[in-house]
Formats: sequence, structure tokens, C-alpha cells
Amino acid sequence: MASELLTISGLSAGTEDKPILHDIDLSVGAGETHVLMGPNGAGKSTLGHVIMGDPVYKVSSGTVTFDGQDVTDLAPDRRSLAGIFLSYQAPVEVPGVPLYSFLRTICQMRPELKTTARKFRQRVGQIMAELDMDESFLTRELNVGFSGGEKKKVEMLQLLLLRPKLAILDETDSGLDVDALSIVSKGIEAYRRDCDGALLMITHNTRILERLNVDRTHVMVRGHLVAEGPASMIDDIDRNGFGAYEDGLAASQGEKVEA
Repeated sequence: MASELLTISGLSAGTEDKPILHDIDLSVGAGETHVLMGPNGAGKSTLGHVIMGDPVYKVSSGTVTFDGQDVTDLAPDRRSLAGIFLSYQAPVEVPGVPLYSFLRTICQMRPELKTTARKFRQRVGQIMAELDMDESFLTRELNVGFSGGEKKKVEMLQLLLLRPKLAILDETDSGLDVDALSIVSKGIEAYRRDCDGALLMITHNTRILERLNVDRTHVMVRGHLVAEGPASMIDDIDRNGFGAYEDGLAASQGEKVEA
């Protein structure tokens, strides 16, 4: 059994005026691939942001432990340096910052990734070739004017450069066409093959999971983790949706469930 890399215990969190997550327990072992699924609005993305330390969300109870360290109160940059990576549903645009300068800066902040400018440029070129990305991207301002698919390619480039211990990919397939989805899948496969990191895929769609070897599946409904099990749960969800899980939560909370 893989040693636990991420352990979430009794976690409740939300915004200042709205509780979103309720008493979440979840563990991810080193090198494992986990999938977090649920209907839209279930709180899946919120969990990813809370793990990353997004200050928009406040933890009201519970802990987040990463690689043996309690990171519940750590700032996002400290969590990133510890080895957590989060891809966003909608990556932000940063005018005035060329992509190459951004990549060089974030890698120089990680002692284990520091290298000469020449070797860094070679490494970037190798990864871009693997992702079928034109190197003209490097002179463009970070995400400015990029299509949704181009932004996701840039995130895959960052993922493979940073080699995090845990990658949280939030709705990475959202809005992608077939070609962009193929490139993102290549990036995920390369991360699993070359970086030996753990992966937490957050999604409500099963298509990007078809080429992944999934260790555990988790289902979230209305901010509650309501089920956990093997990869075979994904096929059941693909066939039947989340209705049974939603009804189960409603019943457990004493709500009337329509027949």
C-alpha cells in the first residue's frame, strides 16, 4: 500500500457567509491516481482550492496534511513549494509577462529545479515538442488571448516542468475540443510516467479518464463525500449518473426522496 501523501481529516470549509464542504475525509497515497466526481455545484472545485490554500475559502474545522506536514494554515506559495500543483478551470491572464519569463521564474524558486539558462531552454523545448506546442508560445504574454485549449496546454507544460508530488487537475477537460483533449491527455500520461507523482482528477465527465489507471474514486454531493470505491465506480456513474448518490444523501439527512 502506498504511503499517504495527502490526508484530509474532518474538513469543513466555505466562504465567510456560506458553508460549502462538510466533514470531508480523504486520503491520497504517493504515486496514486484518484478521481473526485459529482454533479455541478457539488463542491469539488472548492475542495481543490482549499487543499491549495486559496484565501477565498475559510477552514472552519479539520486539517489538511501533506507529505507529513500540517499545511492547513500555510499560504498557497508555501504549499506550491512543498509540491502541490493545482490547475484551474479558468487560468488567469497576466498581461506584460511573457510565458518564458514566467516559467523560468517559477522554476528558479524551486531549489531542486534550478539549472542553467541553456539547460532550462532545452528542457522547455523537449516538453513542448512532446505536447505538440509551437515555441512561439514562449514570447506571448501569459494566457493573454489564449484559447481555452491553449491555456490548458500551458498548464500541462507547467505541470511537467514543476514535477509536483501531487497534481490536482480541476475540470481539465472542460470545453476542450478533441485535439486539445488529446494533448492534455498526453501531458497527464507524461506526468504519471516521468514524474511518479500523485494525481487527483476533479471532474463530472468520464471521457478524460478513459486512458488513466485509476486507483480510487470519490463521489461528492452538496459538499459531502458520499461514496468511495474502485475505478469500476466510474463506469457505473457513466451509465447511471449521480441520482442514486443524491438520493442517498437526501435520505441520510431526513429529506423526502421522490420515488
